[in-house]
Amino acid sequence: MRSLVGAPLLFAAYGVARIIDGLDGSRGPGAAWTIGHLCFLAGLILFVPVMHRLWKLTGGAAATAGYAMGLAGALSLAVQFTIDLVVGFLSADHEAMGPRFEAVKAVPGVDPLVYTVVPQVFYVGLLVLTTLLAARRSVPWWSPALVLAQAVIPLVSKDLIPLAAALLVLALAPVARVRTPSPSRAPAML
Repeated sequence: MRSLVGAPLLFAAYGVARIIDGLDGSRGPGAAWTIGHLCFLAGLILFVPVMHRLWKLTGGAAATAGYAMGLAGALSLAVQFTIDLVVGFLSADHEAMGPRFEAVKAVPGVDPLVYTVVPQVFYVGLLVLTTLLAARRSVPWWSPALVLAQAVIPLVSKDLIPLAAALLVLALAPVARVRTPSPSRAPAML
């Protein structure tokens, strides 16, 4: 499944574009801002089938909860990155972006729904799904450990996003070898 590698690599491309964008001392608007954000959005799109596969491999209520969290977080991140793109397109320079972002964040509920809380459940969902696979011994114990590490590393510095994405490639690589259960032996979904 190419998405297992492609999705994290697109996150890495975002991280590299973000570093390049910041070389002049500010981020956005411009080509690196736009390309980076488009790469991240494409990565999110590829993560939908990845999470679906993880859900199909595990099944059950906990997997369904993890899948739902992952999708909700992905949707929230997609909204965030779309807002970032629109603000970038509407702004002549970095200074013009600030008031636009402030106006968006001033809308009640936007900050937790789009920027601070709900986006994190994307990573929680991935962690739940990989932990369930590890509990079934379908993937090694270090797969969920790397998923957790890749979620924490950008909190130290967003310049480490490419490293975090590389860890995510390693975490998801064992999933490619896991066989989907046959319909007669498929796990219960709820």
